[in-house]
Amino acid sequence: MTGDARLQGARVVVTAGGTREPIDPVRYLGNRSSGKMGNALAVAAARAGAEVTLITAAEPPRDLDGLHVVRVDTAEQMGAAVRGALPGARVLIMAAAVADYRPKRVSPRKIKKGTGTWVLELEPTTDILTSLRELPERRNVFVVGFAAETTDLLENAQEKVHAKGLDLIVLNDVSRSDIAMGADANEVTVIDRDGIVASVERAPKDAVASEIMRIVASRLR
Repeated sequence: MTGDARLQGARVVVTAGGTREPIDPVRYLGNRSSGKMGNALAVAAARAGAEVTLITAAEPPRDLDGLHVVRVDTAEQMGAAVRGALPGARVLIMAAAVADYRPKRVSPRKIKKGTGTWVLELEPTTDILTSLRELPERRNVFVVGFAAETTDLLENAQEKVHAKGLDLIVLNDVSRSDIAMGADANEVTVIDRDGIVASVERAPKDAVASEIMRIVASRLR
C-alpha cells in the first residue's frame, strides 16, 4: 500500500452511480452514470491508506481492504447514507449522479400500457451537498463535488463551488462520447473557489482518480 501520508487512516466518504427514482414496482427514472468514476476514486483512496465508505447506486468494486460499501437506490437514501457517514469523516467526494427530480407519486402496482399520452409529474429531490452546509459534522470535512456539464462548463462549475460551499469541484464534459458517463476513460478539470487548480488529461478512470486523490491530499492540513 502506498499513498500520501495525509490520507493514511483518514475516513473518506465517496458516492457513486446514478440514483434510481421509482415510478412503479418495475420502472424508474435514472441516468447514464455507471459508477466507474466513483468506484475508481474509492479504490484510489483505499490504496492510499484511507478508511473508505463507498455509498453507491451502482455495482461496487470487488472486495478491497479498507473499503466499506453501502448500497442505495434513490436520492433520498443516498442523502441519508451520506449524513450517517459524515461524522468523523475527513473527506467527502460526491461523484454520484444524483437525480434532480423524482416522480411525485409512485404507483404500488405496475402501470399498464395504454393508448393515450402518459403524463408523469415530477418534484425536485433534496440537493445533498446543499443540505449538508449547516450541519456541525460538515465543518471539518474537505468536500469535493462533481459537475457533469454539456454547456458553459467553467461557469456552471464555478457557480456550484460557491453555491454548495465546496472545497473543490471536478468538471467533466459529458457531451464528449470518449469521456461521457459509462466510458472507461475521463478527462477533467479540477476547480476551487479561485479558479482552475489542475487539468487532468484523458486517461483511464483509475489514473484520473489517483490524480484527483493526489490533489485532494495536497489540500489537507
